[in-house]
This record gives sequence, structure tokens and C-alpha cells, in this order.
Amino acid sequence: MPQHYARIAFTHEVKETQQANGSRRAMQRFEEADFANDALGPAEEQFIAERDGFYLATASSSGWPYVQYRGGPPGFVHVIDETTLAWAELRGNRQYISHGNLTTDKRASVFLMDYARQQRLKIFGSIELLDPDHHPELRARTMPSTPRTQLQRLALLHVHAYDWNCPQHITPRYTAAELQETLIPVREELQRLRTENDSLRSELARRPTEAT
Repeated sequence: MPQHYARIAFTHEVKETQQANGSRRAMQRFEEADFANDALGPAEEQFIAERDGFYLATASSSGWPYVQYRGGPPGFVHVIDETTLAWAELRGNRQYISHGNLTTDKRASVFLMDYARQQRLKIFGSIELLDPDHHPELRARTMPSTPRTQLQRLALLHVHAYDWNCPQHITPRYTAAELQETLIPVREELQRLRTENDSLRSELARRPTEAT
């Protein structure tokens, strides 16, 4: 866990709970480490570029948390630089809960999941919503080639800290594309066996019938 992520996540109440449950000493090492890794590197950039969705958490002015799912084609979240992500905000169910929450508190938590490989990237950041007409270059970069609905805003996520999370309790799940890739060796073996079976059938058909 990078140092800055721990410093944000480990509030006074969290530290007290860690102490009560016997994990405070271990968690304190993350806070006191002499490294800080808030810049996204090649591993994070590749992971983000391969994702087709993420979970976005915001908080309302009344203090209630709200989690929304954002989906799109793989790569719809763009790494602009080592501390900035961007994506196109398309029209959804028109509740605008996340958008409304961000008008009073720009802080957000993002979870990017790879269920198949049991990997999870967590990000703390602040979100800036932009008018697409005022940012044509960013619009062109982030807009899907075949948008499913109307573009409403561009979102910039300014990364404050991130952490790769433990895979222990992530249940493996597979997208249709991942299943297709996984099944390639099975299909190839099935085709080989079919070809071999057809060859054996042809050979048996050519043999003279034994006299009874």
C-alpha cells in the first residue's frame, strides 16, 4: 500500500479500529514508509487501458455514500499523464446523483477490477467535470468511436493516491471476450479430434468388408 493512500484512508477512527483488532502495528508501517508512489506507472497505465468499466464512489452533502458503475469499450478511460485520468460522461438514467454530489465535494474513490486475474486498483482523487465544447481535443480523445448515447460531460480524475488491493476475496469472473480467448485451445483440440475422427472413419470405409 503506497504511503499516501494509507494516510488518506487511515483516519483516527480507522486507526482505533485497527488497534482494537490487532492490525495497527502492521498498518503503521505503510504510513511510515519512506516512499510515496502517487504517480501512475506503466503497470497502472496498462491495467487501466484494458478495463471496460469501473466503480465510482462519491458522497452527498448529507454524508451518504453513493456508488455508480461506469462502463464502455476497453480503453475508454484514458491516462492523460501520470496523475490524471479522463473519460467521456455519457447520458445515463438522468438521476445525476454522482454529478450532483461532485458539485459540493469533488473527492471520489474509484475501483478498477480485473475479475479474471483477481486484480483491483483503488484510486483516491478529485473529479473535474468539463464542457466538451470547450475542450475539443480532449473530447476527440475520449469519445468512443460508437457512442451508445449522448455525450454530456468530460471527466478528469486528478489522482491523489492509489493502491493495488489484495486479491484474496475477488471471485474470478470472465467477460465474453475473455471466455472466447480462454476457449481457443479447447476449440483447437476439438477440431483436431474431429479431423482425426473423420480420417479414421474414411479409412474404415475404404477397408474391404470381412467375410462372415
